[in-house]
Formats: sequence, C-alpha cells, structure tokens
Amino acid sequence: MVSVTTPDVLPYGSWPSPIAATEVSAASPRLEGARFVGGSAQLEVWWGESVAEQGGRSAVRRRAASGAVVDVLPAPWNARSHVHEYGGGSWTADDDRVLYFVEKADQRIWRLHPGDEPRALTPDAGDVRYGGLTLQRGRLLAVREDHTAGAAPVRDIVDVPLDGSAARDPARLASLAGGSDFVAHPALSPDGTHLAWIAWDHPNMAWDRAELRVGRLDDTQVMEWTTVAGDPSSDERHSPLQPVWVGDDDLLYADDPTGRWNLWRLRLTADLHHEPIAPADADTGGPLWVLGTRWFAALGDGRIVAVRTDGADTLVLIAPDGTERVLPIDAVTRLSIEDARGGRILVSGAGSRGAGLWELAVDDPESARSVVGGEALWGAEWMPQSRAATVPGPLGPVHAFDYPPTNPRVTGPDDERPPYVVFVHGGPTDHVGGAASGKIAYLTSRGIGVLDVNYGGSSGYGRAYRERLLGQWGVVDVDDVIAAARGLAAAGAADGARLAIAGGSAGGWTVLCALAKSDAFAAGISRYGVADLRRLAEDTHDFEARYLDGMVGPLPQAEELYVQRSPLTHLERMRTPLLIEQGLDDRVVPPSQSEAVRDALAANGVPHAYLAFEGEGHGFRSAGTLVRTMEAELSFLGQVLGFDTPGVPPLELD
Repeated sequence: MVSVTTPDVLPYGSWPSPIAATEVSAASPRLEGARFVGGSAQLEVWWGESVAEQGGRSAVRRRAASGAVVDVLPAPWNARSHVHEYGGGSWTADDDRVLYFVEKADQRIWRLHPGDEPRALTPDAGDVRYGGLTLQRGRLLAVREDHTAGAAPVRDIVDVPLDGSAARDPARLASLAGGSDFVAHPALSPDGTHLAWIAWDHPNMAWDRAELRVGRLDDTQVMEWTTVAGDPSSDERHSPLQPVWVGDDDLLYADDPTGRWNLWRLRLTADLHHEPIAPADADTGGPLWVLGTRWFAALGDGRIVAVRTDGADTLVLIAPDGTERVLPIDAVTRLSIEDARGGRILVSGAGSRGAGLWELAVDDPESARSVVGGEALWGAEWMPQSRAATVPGPLGPVHAFDYPPTNPRVTGPDDERPPYVVFVHGGPTDHVGGAASGKIAYLTSRGIGVLDVNYGGSSGYGRAYRERLLGQWGVVDVDDVIAAARGLAAAGAADGARLAIAGGSAGGWTVLCALAKSDAFAAGISRYGVADLRRLAEDTHDFEARYLDGMVGPLPQAEELYVQRSPLTHLERMRTPLLIEQGLDDRVVPPSQSEAVRDALAANGVPHAYLAFEGEGHGFRSAGTLVRTMEAELSFLGQVLGFDTPGVPPLELD
C-alpha cells in the first residue's frame, strides 16, 4: 500500500520552513547586463551580478568550460554606474574578451585586457559619471553626466577612444550629442553617418514625454539633428524608446502614441515614413529608470524578438510579415533582452524559481537553458503560484498578484484565515509581474500570504493606467492598495484583522500615507520611505528633481498639497505599529525623514523599531543587510499580528 502523508495543521504564520533568510539573499542574483563574448567557435556568456556576500559589489562573470563561475572583473573592482543615480549599462565587452566598465569608486571608464590590470580610458575630472556603455562599429559610446559645470549636471553622449588617450588628454573625448537635460540609448547607423538617441527635458520623466532624435554625424559630433518621434510641440504625449538600426536608413524603435508601447519602423526618406510593426494591446517598452534595458532585438534576418507586457511579460518572435509566436521561457516579469547573436538570445528576468539569465535559440523553443539563477535552493513545491487578481477601486480596476500561503507539509486550521502582507512597489512608475521571489516564498512558506499590488500609476497596463496617478500621488495609490487589501479579505482569502503593508522608497511613501489615512492595516513596514514631499523636492537628485511636478504639482504653486499629503504633517494619526528600515548613505531619501517618523512614533507611544544600516544607499545590497531585514520583518509581523516565529532572532520593539 502507498502511504499518504497528511499535512500537519498549524496556525498561519508559524509554519516550519526550510527557506532561510541566508538562502534567499543568495538564491536570486541581482543581474546587471549580459553579453555574448568571443567568436562562434568559443562563444561565451558574460554577465554582471551584484554579489551580496561581497557587500553588493557588482562583478562581471563568466562560466568556464568546467562549469565553474569565474570573475572576469576581480575584487575589489566594482562595475556600477551612478548616472541618473540608478545607473545601468555599466559594462560591455568585445569579442577579443576585452572588458570595458565603469568603476563605482571614481565613475571613470576602465579597460581590462585578459591577464592585465585595468587601465583608465577617461580622465580623473571630479564628479563626472559615465553609463549606458555600448560598443558599436568599433566605437565605445557612453552617456556622460558632468556635475562640475554648475548647479545642474550636464549630460551628453560621448565617443571614448579605446587607446586610453582621453585619460591623459580630455580633449580626445568627443561629445557627439547633447542639448537636452537627459540623453539615453545612443545608436550608430551601420555606415556611421547617423546617430539616433532618446532625449527629454525637465519637468518630464522619460515615460511622460521624450523625443527620438536622428542626427548627421561627422567624426567628432552630430552636425544637425531632427526629432523624428515625440514632437515636443505636439499636444500628444508619447515616449519613444530604444532606437535600433537595421539598415543605413532603416530604424526600429518603441513608442506609445496609441497608449501602448509598440514597435515602429522609420525609414529616413523625405517624408520620414513611420510604420507600425505587429501592433498589440500590450507594451514593448517600459519606464527608463536605468540605462541599458532592452525590450526588443533585431535578429539580422528580418525577425524581431520582443518583450510584451500586460501585467506579466511574454517573449514573442515577430516574423517579417508581422506574424508572431510565443517563445517559452521560465520568466514572466522584468524581462530584458540583453543580447542577440544570430538566432541566439540572452534574456534576463524573473520566473517561478527566482531571477535569472537564460540563453535561447529562437528556432528551437526547447533549447532554453539557465545560465545563472532561475533555480531556487529549495523545491518548486515551496514556491507559491501567483493568481492574477483585479478588484474595483475608486477610479477603476486595480490589478494585483496574489500569493497564498504555500507549504507541502503544513496547512492552516479550517476556522482561520491567513495573515497577509500587501507589497507596494517603488517608483511609483514601475510594476510587478506574477513571479514569486525568494522573499515572497520566505513568507508564504510560513503561512503568511502576499498580495503584490500594481496600483494606479503602475506601468505594464498602458499609458492611461500609468497616468491615473498624475497629480494624485498619495491619493490614488493609497486608495488602490486599501481597496485591494479589503477586497482580498472580503473574498475570504485573508484575515481582515491581520493585514500588513510593506514597501520601499515610493512604496514606503504609500505605506506611511495609508497608515496615516486608514485603519485597514494592523502593521506597516517602511523601507527608506518618503515622508516629507517638500524635503524630497529639495533634497532629491536631478533625475527626479521634477518628478513631483507630475505626481503632485509644480512648486511653489502646489506647496499646500505637498504639506497636506506628507505623512510628516499627520504624524499624530499614525497609531499603527511600524518597522522602519533605512540606509544611512541614501541620497534619494535621506535618513532624516525616517528618523522624524521614528521620533513621532516614540512620542505617540506606538510600538516600532528603527533599523539603520551603514554603507547602504537607496536599496539594500549587502548580504548582512538583506538577512537582517528579512528576519526582522518576520519577527515584527509575528509580534504584531499574533503568531510565533520560531528560529528567527526576536526584534526588540520600542
């Protein structure tokens, strides 16, 4: 006879789990770009990876023939750009296995030949930063951000000599194009006569209104240029992205004049003919938070591989006649097409087993293999399956992904509903897909559900949904997460008396606003959350200096709104236990904001804890911090929501 094991019945939140915080911090790598490197006979895959156990150092790695992972960029070198503060495109490589990278410590570009020491390619010129590195037609292009010129940084696209001469003579560093507050995605035509790039100006963010520019190029600069998509004088708001040349006069790009980012082809004829490619009610494109993200790639034979986003992501192959088919891959969110070589592609993203990098031959759908990540250290039975959920909100439907408690060995009592944590993503112009992370499984395996909400203002559902937040930050996002949480409880999936809310950065803002406005949540977790809008407008970096113009209103005209919406104005209303986590090196949300909330909670006699981390900025990277925060959050939830948390160090509440 076959014996059947009956799951134990234990209170939600106290289930034993093999998923430790130390494993979670190591299980899902934070990937930062990937490339095919070398010739066809010895083609290698290189990738960038944030190494938590090395303090979050960004290494460049490859896999040796033996299967071992080898550092191309050894410690203590750290490939990380600070352009726009969020960086991106911090390294690239050529087929001779020469690495080009931005060193975090000085923000200069360096070159590393195999077996040699890194050599600087750009001068030591103070606070000058580089990012978005690309090798095109034997030329190294980069976005330069110069903070030495005045109150506001100056940005341009530069051509960096590969011989290192610009490190000694800054005049050798050719400025190809500028003339706007921000630039991104430089693309050199095959014959080298034209440069295409994306540009935008304050007060817009790149996803509000941007321009695709094409200019005639001589050896050292763009002589003249034309805006070919995203006319700034038009009443239409759209935001082109990622120009890619497929011929000397033939350009692909993404744009959203229809309300969805779709692919377009531009032919540089006299009438600048624009042609849509495989239109869809989904997005091929997204918020340009970091340099280097790619939503599509041309394969060289007329076919295009592209990411399609409608809440979750899919990968599609588009034929020259516009027909398409889905490419199977175990990733449904954060998809980025890192590189393409012939019919082979590298795709990063996150799926049911965590974040990873996959290699795929588009003509062999079964060929997808994991290069790194994408494999949890525990069995698939411990990973919750996401359930797309939509609930009515004050301004329309609110989208979310529900991850119920999942443990193959334990179930909850029939007369008990599980506690839930409502996750609020940052941005706020960002989105989450339906992929359970290790952090989610850390909770769900213990009997705590997670509801990941794409509140109004989130990307991934088109411009209209994204612009629901215009002028309404601190209102729509708060109403939507409350509606999502209460809808889950009303459906009987969650215990309405044991709902918590957690978020970082802009998500932390929504946490604080929700706790000041409503009694929907019994506990809150704010990670480097915005608490004072006026202070944020004064202190934040140039990339987001005018972000609040759209999200709230321009200053000084809207100052009263800034005051009324800020949680610091309503600290007397905050009576909900709160865990606050803050990096002491945070330049986006300074520690003073979290400290003010802490002090108010102490004055009000509200149970709370404040965890501050040396060496951490806006987003935690080191293994010690990641482990500490996960364990602290679990202990906090147990104390406030009323369940035991065995095996976790207790968090002392003040």
